[in-house]
Amino acid sequence: MFDARKVKDECVQWIRDFFRDNGRGCNVVVGISGGKDSSTVAALCAEALGKDRVIGVLMPNGVQSDIAAAELLVSHLGIPHYVVNIKDAVDGVKNGIPFPLTKQSTVNLPARIRMATLYAVSQSHNGRVANTCNLSEDWVGYSTRYGDAAGDFSPCSHLTVQEVKAVARVLGLPETLVEKVPTDGLSGKTDEENLGFTYEELDRYIRTGVIDDPAKKERIDRLHAANLFKLRLMPSFDPKL
Repeated sequence: MFDARKVKDECVQWIRDFFRDNGRGCNVVVGISGGKDSSTVAALCAEALGKDRVIGVLMPNGVQSDIAAAELLVSHLGIPHYVVNIKDAVDGVKNGIPFPLTKQSTVNLPARIRMATLYAVSQSHNGRVANTCNLSEDWVGYSTRYGDAAGDFSPCSHLTVQEVKAVARVLGLPETLVEKVPTDGLSGKTDEENLGFTYEELDRYIRTGVIDDPAKKERIDRLHAANLFKLRLMPSFDPKL
């Protein structure tokens, strides 16, 4: 049984301990998308440190159709925030590279520019950048290396999607944010449509090893194996001097 209130309380204390040991008096900088993950991380940090020490950064790439969800979150928590439109930066990099980017490079570029933006804000505000990934997405590599997969501390990377939602409800977040359907913002498809299975199926498989569809099991296993490198420290040569 997952005890969301107990996990929430333990995570809040873990955040306090992290800042005691790794930035006493520092602020949290968190990218706010309006989805369950960034909303939950921001709410956990606000409870741990106080809302005045949590700085939200909204980063639309041009026009963002669902930015109202991000605005709802910062208003609900009462946290200070900035809006930084990254379109010029994205276009500048794309226009400056003397060849057409691959589709995957184009998809990942905004996430990496957003992380660079978060660190720019963080270093100007005595901050630490919060990672907003969850276990389910990490398990199948549904994150961008050095993009949303980066950060200085990660409150939710050992929690599945269903567990994050349970913690979000304990935190009293608006249901519209908890159940906001994540999309890639490009194809018009949801994350689950792109993945080929639901997060509920994935979470059950992660926690119990049980999945009913052999084809989905094979796909999850293949994605997990192919993306494990994202979760490991960078390999480094040691000359043993």
